[in-house]
Amino acid sequence: MEKQSVQMLEFPQKGDGRGQLVIVEGGVDIPFDIKRIFYIYGSDSEVVRGQHANKRTEFVLINVSGQSKVRVKDGRGNEAIFALNRPHTGIYLPKMVWKDMYDFSEGSVLLCLASEHYDTEEYIRDYDKFVELISGGQG
Repeated sequence: MEKQSVQMLEFPQKGDGRGQLVIVEGGVDIPFDIKRIFYIYGSDSEVVRGQHANKRTEFVLINVSGQSKVRVKDGRGNEAIFALNRPHTGIYLPKMVWKDMYDFSEGSVLLCLASEHYDTEEYIRDYDKFVELISGGQG
């Protein structure tokens, strides 16, 4: 799969009378090899998670249970909101995209697939610094 900008992804499903099976393969269904997996649950509708950008890490977010929203900003004044409300769809987030996850439903489980291992040094947690980096500043 070719790496692109922020985009919704739909994953293969196999189903029968026993239920559904959703298949997500790194380098096939998502545009990177998965190095880290984590999930967010127990957040209520008033909680905002994320609130950062990453210098190197790409993500795919999948709401495997319940629903949530993801607001993405490019640091140039553009923003989009995506609803994650089907367990066989997700959103691809390339590096250097500001992300806020919010409006979690009761029972929401947001699965996060990451291209890199955790490194606190590559997180940008200040939006003004992110905008400065995007516009060519050194931060």
